[in-house]
Amino acid sequence: MQYVEPSREVLAETLLAAGPHSPTLCDGWQTKELAAHLYLREHRPAVSLAMVIKPLAAVSEKSVRKLSATADSAAGYRKLVEDFRAGHPFYSPLKRSKSLDASANLIEYFVHTEDVRRARSRWAPRALDEDYSNALWDDLIKRAAILYRGVDLGIVLVRADGVRHVAKRAPVSVAIKGDPGELLMHAHGRTRHALVTFEGQPDAVALLDSAEVGL
Repeated sequence: MQYVEPSREVLAETLLAAGPHSPTLCDGWQTKELAAHLYLREHRPAVSLAMVIKPLAAVSEKSVRKLSATADSAAGYRKLVEDFRAGHPFYSPLKRSKSLDASANLIEYFVHTEDVRRARSRWAPRALDEDYSNALWDDLIKRAAILYRGVDLGIVLVRADGVRHVAKRAPVSVAIKGDPGELLMHAHGRTRHALVTFEGQPDAVALLDSAEVGL
């Protein structure tokens, strides 16, 4: 089953329900900046490229701030979110390839939905469809080594059902346990907002806790 478009819908609805000035887990961004980021990465190729090249981060941030300024009002914010909800522009290769779309956006939409949902004092994890969880897991294990590259430890991801994936090998390892969505949040640097547990030597777990995780 294809989960990208339903995930886009959930993300758009979550943004609309939160309004333009709600906090997110993205450092320094309210929901209006997150909505601007989501729109720009799909509609402005030059800005999208700058988002993934660290020396150009200031360029992408300036674009995000400029567009988000148009979304201060409820009407402006709704338009921006609806423009994102409308999907890829006609010239995008992702519009024609479901596999490319899934690779680029399945995890992106899940994580940013949770960035809005979990940026509050009280929240609960969503009950995810089993096939959706499996799709998130499949994408996670493809990129886990990159996401944990800054950790000077071996990393083993362990699903709640016992399925394991060695993301990184080293003499000392830590096992991170949880449902696929929670493992995904941890791997993308939302370590304080991921419902996971750890198994390993105390000093190794402490090292993981202080390490830079994610992109």
